[in-house]
Amino acid sequence: MPAIYFLLFFLFMVAFDFGFAQSTWSQNYPHYRHLFSGEARFRSPNRLSKPLIGDSGRIYACTEKTLLAFENNGSIAWLLPLSFRCNMSKAPVHGGTGKQIYLIAENRVLKINIMKIGTSEPAIQVFFGPGPGQQGGDEIVGLAVSTLSSSVFINVKNRGLFAYMMRGQLLWSAGPVVDQYGYKQGCRKDFSDCYFASVPVIAQCEASIYISNTKGELYSLSVRSPYFKWIQDLSSFDKVYTVTPGNNGRLYVTVPVKSLILALDVSSGNVLWQKSVGPLSTAESSLLVDSYGWVTIGSLDGFLYSFSPTGTLKKFPKAAALDYVIQYSPFLDCSGYAVYFCQTEMEGKVIHTNDQYTHVSAMKPKSSVFTLMVPATGKIYWSESHHGPLLSSLSTSDLQYFVLDEGMLLAFITASQTGNPLPCRSKGLKLASSCSQGTSKHLNIYTGNKRAVLIFLLFESLLLVVLAALVRFCCVFWRKRKLQDQDLGRFLEKRVSSKFRSLFLSVIFTQEGGVGKLDRLPENYRVICLQNRIEKIKIYRLTRLLIMPKITIPLVETYK
Repeated sequence: MPAIYFLLFFLFMVAFDFGFAQSTWSQNYPHYRHLFSGEARFRSPNRLSKPLIGDSGRIYACTEKTLLAFENNGSIAWLLPLSFRCNMSKAPVHGGTGKQIYLIAENRVLKINIMKIGTSEPAIQVFFGPGPGQQGGDEIVGLAVSTLSSSVFINVKNRGLFAYMMRGQLLWSAGPVVDQYGYKQGCRKDFSDCYFASVPVIAQCEASIYISNTKGELYSLSVRSPYFKWIQDLSSFDKVYTVTPGNNGRLYVTVPVKSLILALDVSSGNVLWQKSVGPLSTAESSLLVDSYGWVTIGSLDGFLYSFSPTGTLKKFPKAAALDYVIQYSPFLDCSGYAVYFCQTEMEGKVIHTNDQYTHVSAMKPKSSVFTLMVPATGKIYWSESHHGPLLSSLSTSDLQYFVLDEGMLLAFITASQTGNPLPCRSKGLKLASSCSQGTSKHLNIYTGNKRAVLIFLLFESLLLVVLAALVRFCCVFWRKRKLQDQDLGRFLEKRVSSKFRSLFLSVIFTQEGGVGKLDRLPENYRVICLQNRIEKIKIYRLTRLLIMPKITIPLVETYK
């Protein structure tokens, strides 16, 4: 009996300790029972998908078979029941016009017309994949929308990349292997089980699409045609990575396994520089690029890493962040210059490092700090803990019925522009400022001695001038020769004779000006003028001499 009592007492103490631990957690986080991702993984009801921040400040997210639109204060603006289950790992994609949203649901792409919600017209359309009531369909890896070309790009596993107009017409399709310029490109090392494996990414400034395959090759395609601009093999770094367009002449690649950031030249795909960062939280970790061209990403070591376009590093905070982690990618504010990020303080954080990899382990979260900062200058505009007034107001909104994590809270803070003194800018202005940072490179087709090339070009120019002069001389000579062959000499002789005859008559009738005008007569004419009366004049042409010296013709004598 004493043994039984002892066992019951032991079980009671264990239950008491467990209940005390749970009550302590609830007291520390009364409104955030599912605030952190570690808690959310164990409790899945009403979990939201990755969010989309719209132009109007609304946040769009899916839960099971429902699309929800939230105001930035956490209240639900509207909800739309769907016939298919959403892909929770993929965020909805903005259609570009402010009226359309695309999302992936059960191997289909749904097109949502926001303006038709609440009307008699259907707001949901199956844009790609089997229709309602039909089964099947291949897995959709990801989609992207180009606002400039009004196109939708869909990557289907084991099939390829498909480009559609927003009205639904197929523009083109491409696979990972293409016969271009007479030889095959793509999947050079192994054709088996090689297909596009990443979400297509669009660079608006270059009008290019970037996508990778299962072998670690990165493709650059034209938006308007399935033309491969270049293919870069990055398998030496890893086969799994994420791509972020810089819209400044650079393309950035994040390699989560090796914690590397690569900067590529968009015109050739060559690696410009590579930098190491702290350990990243997931294989889908990606960075963001602000309007200054700075690249920012958070790490599990608690630091925010920011790189300039040339690769200069800035780490925030400057002090050691031993007990903090950054699990989610930062969000860009509406001005395009500042970023919102979240640091979570963890209990029992330990960093393990071996030859190639770094691992971070921790027991449970203690607190969180949300910050607004400009990476280019390091200036902090706003910072608030999870006990602040903003998060307290969100906890009493409609968000209390959903599982939340730091990433979702960052989306609402970004949409509300909390603590942001910077003026908002439109997407067009932000894109224009980013594109203006890109410098076009002029390719030099001459790879030899530049001086020899210049001398050759000068000699070639002189030769062209000489040839042009010879051609003109030949044309003139041929034209004169042709006139001589047509016996036009007599015709020209008559024309000249009539001209001189009229001049001679003017000399006869004006004696005062006659002497001056006689000098204008040709030297090969000698004339004798006889006049019986001044009214009667007879002109005799006596002779035509080929060579005669210049003579002076006397004044005309008058006979009665």
